[in-house]
Parts: sequence; C-alpha cells; structure tokens
Amino acid sequence: MALFSSLTPVFIAIICVLIGVILKKTNGEKEKCETKSKPLSHPWVDEDLKDGTDHHLEEEEVDEEWQGLEENVAHVPFFVERYPEAEMIKRSQMFYDFLNKRRSVRFLSDEPVPREVIDNVIRTAGTSPSGAHTEPWTFVVVQDPDLKHKIREIVEEEEEINYKKRMGDRWVNDLKRLRTNWIKEYLDTAPYLILIFKQVYGRLPNGKKKTHYYNEISVSIACGILLAALQNVGLCTVTSTPLNCGPQLRVLLQRPANEKLLLLLPVGYPKKDATVPALTRKPLEDIMVVM
Repeated sequence: MALFSSLTPVFIAIICVLIGVILKKTNGEKEKCETKSKPLSHPWVDEDLKDGTDHHLEEEEVDEEWQGLEENVAHVPFFVERYPEAEMIKRSQMFYDFLNKRRSVRFLSDEPVPREVIDNVIRTAGTSPSGAHTEPWTFVVVQDPDLKHKIREIVEEEEEINYKKRMGDRWVNDLKRLRTNWIKEYLDTAPYLILIFKQVYGRLPNGKKKTHYYNEISVSIACGILLAALQNVGLCTVTSTPLNCGPQLRVLLQRPANEKLLLLLPVGYPKKDATVPALTRKPLEDIMVVM
C-alpha cells in the first residue's frame, strides 16, 4: 500500500503527459483538416478584379422598394434588316476575317488620333447590354502626357512586384515566350489611355445605394465591344489588367469609391517597326460544341 501511495504521483504525471500528447495530436489533425478545407491563397489576385455580383449591400443603405427605375418602360416596335442566307454567310465570314486580324500590340506610335474617333468607339461600347440596364461602366480617357506618365510609374512599380513576387514562377515562365515584362513604354507613347471602371453599385437621388446587377459581366461585354470598335477604325491596343494598381489609379484619377478598375487600354496606331508574337488561335472544333 505504501508502495502504491509512493507511485501515485508518478502515475498521475504519466497520465497527464499522455493526455497532453493526445490533445496535441487531435488539435494538430484538426488544424490540418482546416488547412485542407481552406481555399489556396492566390497572392496575385487583385481585389478590384473580383466579381462583386454577390456582394450584398448594407441593408440600411439600400432602398428595397425603389431602385430609381421606371415601373413601366414604354415598348416600341423593333425591326432588324434581314439578309438572304448567302449574304449572311458572306457577311459573317468577312466579319470573322476582319476581327481575326486583331492582335495585342505593345509597340504603339505617338501619332495623334482624332478625339472624335475615341468618342465614337466609347459610344459604341456604351451600347452593350447590362443587368437591368444599369449601365455600370465608366470610361476614363487620359491624353495628358504628365498624367499618362504618372499612371506608368504606378503600373510599373506594382508590375515589378507582380513579376518578382505575386504572380509566381509558373505565370512568369508562361509569359517569357511572349517577351513581356513590367516595363510599359506604351503607357507614355500611346496618344490615349482608356481606363475602364466597373461601378459595383450606383447612387439614387435620395443618396442610397443602387444595386448594379452583374456589373462585372456587363462591363466585360462592353470591353469586348470596345475592342471590336477599335479594330473597326484601324487602332490597336493591348488588354492590360495591372494587378493591385486599382486603388492608386482610382485616387489619381479622382474616381469615386464605387468604381473599381477592370481594364486599362493604351490606344493608338502601331509603330512602323511593331511586331507581335506569331500565335495561332484554336480551331472551331476546339471552341464550339453542337448538341
């Protein structure tokens, strides 16, 4: 009995150690499971490029009863010119051939471009469909040389970090064959920079927020139409999404908080010695499925 009494503290100590080991192992496995369940971190993801469609506006700022839209929009007759089938086929082939010549051009001339042309291509982009016809886009046209250079400084500073740290080896290696880097000379030389902002929400006359449905998709469609409009007038651009530059560029351009940068397009004529990568596009059978 005396022996048992003397060993009791030892048994208690051993039991405490075993309990501690078991708890540590259990917590470790729990953390491991939680880590597996968490989505992988993407340091290159730009907050401005995240789709805000599912973003729920704060209840106190939203007018659920009135969105500033007319209750009954008048409908008018609609007609579209119809073509004979042979003409349709011909026009579709010609339009494809025309747009198939579009390329991303990084060597742009400083030759002036008529401002009226820029006005018209942006008007064309504004014909894009949008969720509930909210038209959630702002096209900021920059032609001032000093302002263009400030934009270049912001973009190049962030892009160097992107290439060296944020984007990762795989992305950087994939871009090597295209010979791209963080130096963006075209931001100075292009006669115009068009920065396309998506309005993640609007403002009603009473000051409350107005929901902009599918703002990301709506503005993206408008950007596609803008690219076609630029091709139509013989101008070139390169679609630029400068990661993590949005907030700085928004402040520089004095844009409101509800606008987030989606795309930056330097616009102009190509330089006489401009080159583009010798790329091919996927054939029809690789991009279309007929059911």
